Amino acid sequence: MKAIQINTILFLGLIILGCNQNNAIVPDLTQVSDPEIWTVHNRVVSVGEEVHLDANQSDGFVKLNDLVFADGTIELDIKGKNDPGKSFVGLAFHGLNDSTYDVVYFRPFNFQNPERNTHSVQYIAHPEYTWRILRESHPDKYENKIDPVPDPDSWFHVKLVIKDHLLEAYVNNSETPSLSINQVSHRHKGWVGFWVGFNSEGWFKNLEITPAEL
Repeated sequence: MKAIQINTILFLGLIILGCNQNNAIVPDLTQVSDPEIWTVHNRVVSVGEEVHLDANQSDGFVKLNDLVFADGTIELDIKGKNDPGKSFVGLAFHGLNDSTYDVVYFRPFNFQNPERNTHSVQYIAHPEYTWRILRESHPDKYENKIDPVPDPDSWFHVKLVIKDHLLEAYVNNSETPSLSINQVSHRHKGWVGFWVGFNSEGWFKNLEITPAEL
């Protein structure tokens, strides 16, 4: 696919701003409130310079309706809060329905905590593999600290690289992944969306999705 400069294109029924020279799909986040393009689950979404999901009981997300992602790269900027136990923010992918999906999420309140910084970034695969199950069965395998340490009250950049169930999560353009694991789910593809955990709100912007093959 050649690099193109256009304002709006249709890709799998999804309205997006365009594709950059690396063939990255750049969703139009100003359309997040449009139910034909995005679906909101268990949250109220607001759109300004970024997408905001409010706090609520249980997990919540807003997902792209017509994009199916398998392998490739997903990049975005995320912001949570330095509020212990009330800031779980991340990206869901390989989603099948409202309860079945994988997530890489962050706990900003642990970023600078020397006693808990190894719980800064976490992989889960709902509904079977929650953080508690993975921590108890495989301590320190599916979560890690982040180095260099981000500011817990500021935006941080995230890049997920997924290939054949190998997942690597990079933060703030580091050359070393903060998390490198094999997915425990058997899902190979599915929807992509912004995700927040129990009693958490979150802010998201600059989403780019680059499939391994278009």
